[in-house]
Amino acid sequence: MPSPTHYPIFPQTPAAMMDVWKLGVMAFELWSTSLSTIAMRNDLWQTQAPNSAKMIKENQRMVSEKLEASLETGVEIQKAMLGMAFGQPTPWWVTSRRTLTPYHRRSSANSRRLSRG
Repeated sequence: MPSPTHYPIFPQTPAAMMDVWKLGVMAFELWSTSLSTIAMRNDLWQTQAPNSAKMIKENQRMVSEKLEASLETGVEIQKAMLGMAFGQPTPWWVTSRRTLTPYHRRSSANSRRLSRG
């Protein structure tokens, strides 16, 4: 039986170090776009009637996008866990980027959409 491949805690190759850098940039962008999206939605809630069609549509969109992102993230985590169970582990920096991608994509899109009006 072959021994499983063990990935180091710290990246050893330039490509892996670049992946860690991209993960840091993605996390920072997610943080900043999340804050701006929260502020813009808060502004909407303060300026629109809560029972207006625009607010109801925005709230439904917000909830459905969060559910979709959490499902996509759950699938990525399950794939990583199955890979570990079958002896094909993925480094943490790759798994982290894959799990943050759905939230990052939606947060960036929401920030752009809400900033347009």
